Amino acid sequence: MRIPLLLMTFTTLAACGPRVSGEVAQACVASDRRAANSTLCSCVQSVASQTLSRSDQARLVTFFENPETANDIKINDSRSADAFWERYRAFTRQAEQSCR
Repeated sequence: MRIPLLLMTFTTLAACGPRVSGEVAQACVASDRRAANSTLCSCVQSVASQTLSRSDQARLVTFFENPETANDIKINDSRSADAFWERYRAFTRQAEQSCR
């Protein structure tokens, strides 16, 4: 009796579609962007996990919440902002290639 119940539970969960995990993916899905979906956002999270530190990912999340934040960092003349922006641009290039 337990095995059929387990199979039914796993089948039901699998039918729910891909789940997103990770701070970037969750912010992506929660954004009001028309193209955001769990598959794309999971891919973006995967690239972020490979290319950005946790603190860079936390900063990236703020871009989804308030896109003006990205512009503020881009125009900031500090070395740390410039270094982050270079890492962010490398991330976006990789995500564009990987998540099409």
